[in-house]
Amino acid sequence: MISSLMKNPRIRCLGLSHEELREIVCEVINQVTSDEVNRLVDEVENIIEINPNLSEMEILEGAAKRIVESLGAAAASIRIFDPQKKAMVSFGSYHHNEKLRQKSIPFEDSIAGEVVRRGKGYLVPNILKEDKYENKGICRAMGIRSMLAVPMNIPRFTIRDLDINGVVQIYYEEKDKKFTSLERKIAEVLARRVTYVIARKRILSLQRLNETKEKIVEKIYLKLGKGEGIRLRDFFRLIIPEIAGLVRIQSCSLFSVMGNRREVVLEAGYPEEHGYHEVGKVFDIREEPYFDVVINQQPLGEYEHEVITPSYFLIKNPSKSRLITEGLRHFTQIHNIHSILYIPMKVEELVTHFIAFDCLDPHRRFEDEEVEILSFFGKEVMRAVRLERLHDILHDLRNPAIATAGFAKRVKRVLEEGEFETKRETIDQDLDILIRETSRMQELALEIYGEGKEEPRDITGELIERFEVNEGAIGEQQLERVNLVRENLQPGLFVLCSPLHLGRVFDNLLNNATNAISKEGGEIAIRSVRRRNSAVVEIMNTGEISGEEIARILGGETGGRGLRITNRLVQLMGGRLEMESRDNRTTSRVILPLKLPGTEV
Repeated sequence: MISSLMKNPRIRCLGLSHEELREIVCEVINQVTSDEVNRLVDEVENIIEINPNLSEMEILEGAAKRIVESLGAAAASIRIFDPQKKAMVSFGSYHHNEKLRQKSIPFEDSIAGEVVRRGKGYLVPNILKEDKYENKGICRAMGIRSMLAVPMNIPRFTIRDLDINGVVQIYYEEKDKKFTSLERKIAEVLARRVTYVIARKRILSLQRLNETKEKIVEKIYLKLGKGEGIRLRDFFRLIIPEIAGLVRIQSCSLFSVMGNRREVVLEAGYPEEHGYHEVGKVFDIREEPYFDVVINQQPLGEYEHEVITPSYFLIKNPSKSRLITEGLRHFTQIHNIHSILYIPMKVEELVTHFIAFDCLDPHRRFEDEEVEILSFFGKEVMRAVRLERLHDILHDLRNPAIATAGFAKRVKRVLEEGEFETKRETIDQDLDILIRETSRMQELALEIYGEGKEEPRDITGELIERFEVNEGAIGEQQLERVNLVRENLQPGLFVLCSPLHLGRVFDNLLNNATNAISKEGGEIAIRSVRRRNSAVVEIMNTGEISGEEIARILGGETGGRGLRITNRLVQLMGGRLEMESRDNRTTSRVILPLKLPGTEV
C-alpha cells in the first residue's frame, strides 16, 4: 500500500520519506477516510505554493494562516530563536491580537525554548494548568485553552548564515484537548513544509544575488573595456543610474576623504536632478561623528539603532541614533530619510572614499541582501579604480622605458666604437639619465596605490629633464625631421606637487606632441614663464586640431588615455590645463599655483 501511495504524484510532491508516510497512513487507516488524505495533500500543497518572493515575515504569516485553517485551530504563531538575545522572537502569526502578544519570550523555562532545545513537539491540553506557560491572562482574553507546539528548523545556505531554529505554536479553543498522534504528525509535516518555502526563498535569493553581482561586474568592467578611464566621481555618475535598475537605489552620494584625514568632500549625488545633494560641500569629521565611524570603522558591533562592520555602517533609525548630529537629524527629517547605509571604499585598508545610500521608505530599513550587494558594489568599484590606475601607470612607463633603451644603446655603441675617452662626458650624462629613469620607473610602479608625496619643485627644471628624456625616446623610435626647440625658459618657478605627477604630465604632453608631428616633419618647442602667482608651462607642436576636439579633450571625453591622465593629475595638483590651436601650431598649457616664499608646505 505504501509503495502504491508513493507512486501517486500528489503524494510525491509532499517530499515525505517512506517512514513518515507509513506513520501517517497507519493513523489515517484507523481515523479518516480517503477523502481526508486528499484534503491533507491539498493543505500541504497550499503551504508549498506560498510565493517565495514574499518577505520571510510574510511567508511565515501566510503559513500560520494556512496551518490554522488546515487544523481547525483558533490561532497560530511562529517564534524564532535569537541567539544574541537568548529569546524566542515572534516572526509571524495569525488571529493573534498584536497588542496582546509578546514580541519575545525567554528561551529558558518556556515551551517554545523547550521545543527548540529538544527538537520535539510539546502538547499542552490545558494552558491554564501548564507551569511553563506564563502569560495565561492573554490566553483567557483570546479564548484559547490548549496548544500544540512543533519544531521548525531551517539549515543555513551560506557560511555567514545561521541555522534557524524555531517553533510553530498552534492554539485551540478546546479545554483539556486530547491530541491524537495524527494531529501531531500533520502539524509536524506542515511545519517542515514551511521550512521548505523559506529554504526555496533563500535559494532564489542567492541566485538573484549572484546574478546581480555578475551584472554589476559586467557593467563596471564594460567601462574599462571601452578604455573610457575611471575618475571616481565621473564613474559614480555613469554607473549608479545603471545599477539603480538592478538594486533598489533611491538616493545616494559619493564622498572623498581629504589628505589631511580631517575633512570629507561631497563629490557627487544621485539623482543629479531634483536631488538634495550639495556637491562640493566640505564637512569637518570632528564635528560629524558618523563620518568618523565610516572612516575609522569603530566601534564595531550591532547596536539598537546602528550596525558597524568593516564592510558597511548602517544607521537603522536616524531619529534615534546616538551618532547622528542634530544637523543631520534635521536633514533626514526634512527629506524623509528613514535609514542610511554607508559603504567605505578602501585603498590599502585606508578609507579614501565612501558612498551613502538613503532609504526613503517609511518603516523600512535596508535588507541584508541589499547591504551585501551594495557592499560588493563598493569593493568592485575600488578594484576597478585600482586596475585603471595600474593601466595609467603602465601607459606612463612607456616613454621612460623607450628613452632608457635609447640611452643604453647609445652608451653601448660608444663603447663598441672605442670612443669612451673622447666622449666620456656624454657617457656620464647618459648614465646619469639611465640611473634616474630606472629609479623613476620603479617609483611609478610603487605609485599604483598612492597619489604621491608633495614637495616644492622647480617646474622649469622638471620640464627640461623630461624634454631631454623625450628627445631620447624620439631617437629610439628613429623619428626623423623633428626639430626640438627650447624657447624662453624661466628658472626658479617653484610649485608644490608630486614630482612623479609633474613628470607624468610633461611626458604625456610631449609624447602627444611627438605623435602629432606629420611624416613630413615639424617642430616641438617648450616654454616656461611666471604669470602673476602662477607658473605656466607651454608645450607646442606643429599641426592643428579643431576647437571641438579641444573641447572634448578638456572635458575628459577624448579617447586618448594620456590626455585623460594629464587632465586628472593637473587638477589634482590644483592647476588647470588649457589648449589652443591656430596658424599650424597647437599649444598645450599647464598652469599651476606658485609655491611663494613664506607659505606652508
